[in-house]
Amino acid sequence: MTDDTLIDDAPTSDGAPAGAASIARRLEAVLLVVEEPQSLVSLAAAVGAPVAAVRQAVEGLVADYDGETGGPRRGFELREVGGGWRLYVREEHDDVVSEFVNTQAPSRLSQAALETLAVIAYKQPVTRGQVASIRAVNVDSVVRTLLARGLITEVFTAADTGAIHYGTTDALLVNLGINSLDELPRISPLLDDGADGFEGEVVR
Repeated sequence: MTDDTLIDDAPTSDGAPAGAASIARRLEAVLLVVEEPQSLVSLAAAVGAPVAAVRQAVEGLVADYDGETGGPRRGFELREVGGGWRLYVREEHDDVVSEFVNTQAPSRLSQAALETLAVIAYKQPVTRGQVASIRAVNVDSVVRTLLARGLITEVFTAADTGAIHYGTTDALLVNLGINSLDELPRISPLLDDGADGFEGEVVR
């Protein structure tokens, strides 16, 4: 039996066939929309397939995207980060993607982007979930915008949770006309008593 044959003919949790090709395509669909690296267990639950089958499918996708299966090498890759898997633009294409996004983005940031940027500036390194909790809204698209504009960056990925922690870049300092984050104004006096922990202390 070759690697292209079905891993298991039994249907998945939603009735779809659980063959190798089917699992791989379902994984691609999930990976296209996730914002954080996903563990094999999480991916298996998402597509309703055994972890072993998902692991094999992930390995196949990695080889496919890397051009090891006879096809062309893709402009993106499936990378394991912090114990989870996520699609990333290949490093050699960062410049062209950044240039494209910047030409599509408006010159001025929206109010939502400014508020999200302020939270990251004062609380960094901070996860997307923590920012969303502080702002009480979903910040996924805003974070992508700030990343594309070069105002924030991925500082590190937590090994235990796979959560990406974000921080600001030197480009923010240039735009604000300051030399360091220490020059940001203290924000504590502006907050009510319900903002415990958001003390305006900047971690560099």
